[in-house]
Order: sequence, then C-alpha cells, then structure tokens
Amino acid sequence: MSINGRAGADGASRDWGGDKLAVKSQRKLIIILSRIGVLALLLALWWWGADKVPRGIVPSPGATFDAALRLWSSGQLSTALFDSLQIYTSGLAIATVVGITTGVIMGTFRPIGQALDVFVYALAATPRVAFIPLIILILGLGFEAKTFVVFLGAVMPVILNTYTGVQNTDPELIEMARSTGASRGRIFAHIVLPGSVPFLVVGLRLAATIGLINTVVAELYTAVRGLGGLLAIYGNTFRMAEYFVIVLTLAAVGVVVTELLRLLEQRLGRWRER
Repeated sequence: MSINGRAGADGASRDWGGDKLAVKSQRKLIIILSRIGVLALLLALWWWGADKVPRGIVPSPGATFDAALRLWSSGQLSTALFDSLQIYTSGLAIATVVGITTGVIMGTFRPIGQALDVFVYALAATPRVAFIPLIILILGLGFEAKTFVVFLGAVMPVILNTYTGVQNTDPELIEMARSTGASRGRIFAHIVLPGSVPFLVVGLRLAATIGLINTVVAELYTAVRGLGGLLAIYGNTFRMAEYFVIVLTLAAVGVVVTELLRLLEQRLGRWRER
C-alpha cells in the first residue's frame, strides 16, 4: 500500500472514531436533558397537587425544602442517614460476598447445586418479615439484627443469579479450553466468570433494591433509628413535610446506588470483552 493510501485509511479511521464519540456524547446529552425534563414535570405535578388537595396532606416543594434544611441543620437527617447507610452497606457487602461464593459453588459443583437449589428457592420465596421476630430473639434490637435483616433479603438474588450465570456458561467453550490443556482455574477466570457477569450484575441490582427496602423495614421493627425511624415518627405525627424529606432521601440513596452499579456494569463489560 502506498504512503498516501495508508494516510487516507488512517484519516478515515480517525474520522469514524470521532463520529462514534460524537454520537455517544449526543446520546448522553439527550439522556441528561430528558431526565431533567421528567424531573421538571414531576415537580410541576407535585406543586399542582399540593395546591389542589387539602392543606397538610401533601406539602409543597418549597415547604419540603425548608423542612430538609431544618433537619439537616439540626443534625437529625445526617445522623439518621449515616445510621441507615451503615446498616445498608454492611448487609449488602456481606450478602454480595456470601451470595457470589455460594452461587459459584452451586453452579460449579452440580451435585451441590442440585441438592441446595430447592431450599434456596424456598427461602427466597419466604417473606423476610416472617423472620424478624426470630432475629430479634436471637440478635436483639441493635446493629447486628438490622444488618442480618438486610443481608437476608439481599443475599438471595445474588445467589440465584450467580448460580444461573455459572450454569449458563457455554459448554463448548469449556470443552475447547480443556482440549488446549487449560487448568480449572484458568477456565473459571477466563470463561465461567466473564460469562456470568450479566447475571451477576442483575443480581446485585436486585439485592441493592431489596436491601434498601429491608433497611427501612429493619429500622421500623427493631430499635427506631435511622431513616426508617424518622419515617415512622413523622408519619405517625402527620408531619408531612419532614416525612417527604425522608422519602426523597431514600429515593436519592437508591438513585446513587443504581448509578454506581451501572458504572460497575460498564467496567465489568469492558473487562469481559478483553
């Protein structure tokens, strides 16, 4: 190939790469603008609803913002948020480690998986609230009991999705790797684990959602602290502006966790493609 031809090919490749980046940036901008538009619409509907319903039932966005400033300046919101995040992250982290390990063992060693899967599915179908009285009797009303409630809810989707992901590994790829003399460890690291990443991420998303719900449930049923405790106090006393602040704080935590898991999914996707 001549020098001019090679230079033309390189220029075309750069142009294609630049167009791809431009399209990707344009898509991100459209997503951001659409989210801002939806948020503005929700705020407008909230404002309209607060004006139409009887006073004291739905606080206005302005009253909710003022309540948020009061709760934050007094330290109530920050303290409750820290307490809830401690319980939530501890339970979710333990559930992630235990769930991935258990799911990998069940998927890799088929006899173990076939022996345990029916019991895991049965436990996953049982409402976690049913275990709370027993948990309180054994662990009390403190941090350990709340963390265990979060763990119990979050661990099941991680186990089941990891188990399914390992089971769905392409057997032909495994056979080809074995024929080349690849060890069990290399097969797991380069075929089984990358293949189960999409299932694992779905499990983590479900675990994060259920874990946040169980955090509030644990705080309502045990010692009334954290965001769940404030939710109960303000709900029972009909202080709706403060109540909305707690609800929106929980929603914000959910959004942040979801976005972090989305970033993790993107990184794992790039690692999987290598």
